[in-house]
Amino acid sequence: MEQIDKKGSFIALLPLIIFVVLFIGAGLIMHDFNFVPLNVAILIAAVFACAMYPKTPLAKKLDIFTKGAAHPNILLMVFVFLMAGAFSETAKSMGAVSSTVNLGLSLIPGQFLLAGLFIVGAFISVAMGTSMGTVAALAPVGVGISEATDISLALTIATVVGGAMFGDNLSMISDTTIAAVRTQKTKMSDKFKMNFLIVLPGAILTVVILWFMTKDSGMTDAAQGSYSLIKVIPYLFVLISALCGMNVLMVLVLGVIVASLIGLSDGSFTLGDNLKAISDGLISMQDISMIALLIGGMIGLIEYHGGIKWLLNVVTSKVKSKRGAEFGIASLVSVTNLATANNTISIITTGPLAKEIAEDYQIDRRKSASILDIFASTIQGIIPYGAQVLAATSVAGISTVSLLPYSFYPYLLGICGIVSILIGYPRNKKGLKT
Repeated sequence: MEQIDKKGSFIALLPLIIFVVLFIGAGLIMHDFNFVPLNVAILIAAVFACAMYPKTPLAKKLDIFTKGAAHPNILLMVFVFLMAGAFSETAKSMGAVSSTVNLGLSLIPGQFLLAGLFIVGAFISVAMGTSMGTVAALAPVGVGISEATDISLALTIATVVGGAMFGDNLSMISDTTIAAVRTQKTKMSDKFKMNFLIVLPGAILTVVILWFMTKDSGMTDAAQGSYSLIKVIPYLFVLISALCGMNVLMVLVLGVIVASLIGLSDGSFTLGDNLKAISDGLISMQDISMIALLIGGMIGLIEYHGGIKWLLNVVTSKVKSKRGAEFGIASLVSVTNLATANNTISIITTGPLAKEIAEDYQIDRRKSASILDIFASTIQGIIPYGAQVLAATSVAGISTVSLLPYSFYPYLLGICGIVSILIGYPRNKKGLKT
């Protein structure tokens, strides 16, 4: 999008600051993160963004806002939200969730449930290349596990998000990975190998932490519930289709159809109940869809008035050494992701500048691509207004902030990235030839 301020402007970031203060600040002060609802906080910030810069005609600002809200990534996100809600509610109504959870409880010892959930989520997200699809498939299962055990709902949902972000960062078909590789002009396989070496310790430690936290988890009577293998088919279909590389929207649409056909054929619900379940699922995602559109519009105005450019200028002005350059790239993509709430957009925005920094300071292109992807995924998996967290908590019906204490993998992902910069790991011989 064009920018009116080529030098950048801190003032343009005020809407984002207002949003954070309203949502996070008020929550901390009132000890209740629902005191200022997320949709109200982002609405106020968006209105403020439109009211700024009175010399710019309102019609122009509204045009920028609507173009930002209608960005292809934003609209695709909204459609995924809606179909994820429809699939989740349909699968729940016909008994897929309870059967899947009870099957898992019967096969996996309680102390390994969450560790297994994380591993499954990581595997699925690597295979399908989308964290949103992974969240859509596994968030209802996470809710079911929490209901059937004494494991915290926030912990199970944070585990789902963590597994999803593992693949979002590593998958060769993830849009974030593709963006990182293309902007840094390196090879997908080379980036994967280096990235994997950096994040593997964090993934292993996450599994250990989850096992330790739930090794004494108790089962309620619900854990002994029965299951029907035919009712597990909708989830198997979704997972297998995703693993085969099918588009996430198509996966969810077909998932709704499969769940509906099974539910109707075995008498789990009537046609009327089926249609109502689909409707309820769509309605359950209306709020998060509105939030996504408002965020997209607000970010469009922030970018137009130079807010993103200001962030880039501030970070690059601090770079003095190779290690500092790597931290500069990490900071660039991190602060941009905080502002845009979209890891793909943040990588696309900062990628060209990161490539220049990497060339100036002789940083391996595989390393610069890995840094971009790692820190974008770290921030995306933590921020309470990110798409993955919003989608997962919408399914669970809990506050986005409640996930923060349990977001082990995103935290460890960031720590692994920082350590790799500090110690120069992995050590490379190919340099910029990759």
